[in-house]
Amino acid sequence: MSHPLTRVLTLLELLQSNARLTGAELADRLDTDVRTVRRYIAHLRELGIPVEAERGRHGGYRLARGYRMPPLVLTNDEALAVVLGLLAAERLGMGTAAPASAGALAKIERVLPHALREPLAAMRETLSFTANAVIGQAPGTGVLLALAHASRARTTVGISHQSWRQEHTERDIDPYGVVFHTGRWYVVGHDHLRDSLRTFRIDRIASVISRADRFTAPVGFDPVAHLTSTLAQGPYRWQVEVTIHGPLDEIARRLPRSAVTLTAQPTGVLMHARAERLDGMAHMLASLEWPFTIHHPDELRQALKDLAAQLTAAAQRGLEELPQ
Repeated sequence: MSHPLTRVLTLLELLQSNARLTGAELADRLDTDVRTVRRYIAHLRELGIPVEAERGRHGGYRLARGYRMPPLVLTNDEALAVVLGLLAAERLGMGTAAPASAGALAKIERVLPHALREPLAAMRETLSFTANAVIGQAPGTGVLLALAHASRARTTVGISHQSWRQEHTERDIDPYGVVFHTGRWYVVGHDHLRDSLRTFRIDRIASVISRADRFTAPVGFDPVAHLTSTLAQGPYRWQVEVTIHGPLDEIARRLPRSAVTLTAQPTGVLMHARAERLDGMAHMLASLEWPFTIHHPDELRQALKDLAAQLTAAAQRGLEELPQ
């Protein structure tokens, strides 16, 4: 890196890629000294690029907040990462109300050089997924960003919410976290109206208003664990209780957290689950490698017998055609 102009451009790239870097860190990456870094910073400022300096022990240099450098410049690896991320988000149903992913892909493809545009287009057109696409319930972009900001800043917000019964309410919540789960966005937090911990689907929130009040989230609170536990306790036809005679950690990796709750017991792992159909529960239990004991419902025993009969019939099918 012998030419000063090359170092100045590299400095600009470092500032774009990092929230803050000290003079010593910049000097180390540019293979120069701190005094020369100050001179390069002055060159960038002369070009109209707002580089801010923060003094003190934790100070450093950064680009002014909100500043954007046109045009978009991506390396091959960065462009591939962005395109794959957009395609995966679309497959997972993580889009917002506006067709943002398609628009972002189109813009990226327009500004990329031809040598990179064609391979990425080929990737987009030929990429396949083993899982089916999820049809997500898309929230409004502004609503999603406002909830995420309030969650990080620990500030109360007012929301306009419509329940699944089409009941409209205005309420204040303390958003502890935003969670994406199986095609839907949720916000978990303290609901001032009910004075309790609640979970709301974000696509049912029409608007968000910031409040001046601040809150403190419970120590160690896990929004993901709370959401999956709440969904597992939803209204279903059958309440299932089974002891699985195996190790808790391995069983937990095999069973969906959104469908079951597991508790370690001296004789194994006690599984509580709710199910609308017992044949699906029978398939799930039969897929495990450990023995299990059914506590209730008794109808699950019959579902397992029916499954065993189907498997036995499948195993016997075609044997009569084999030569004796």
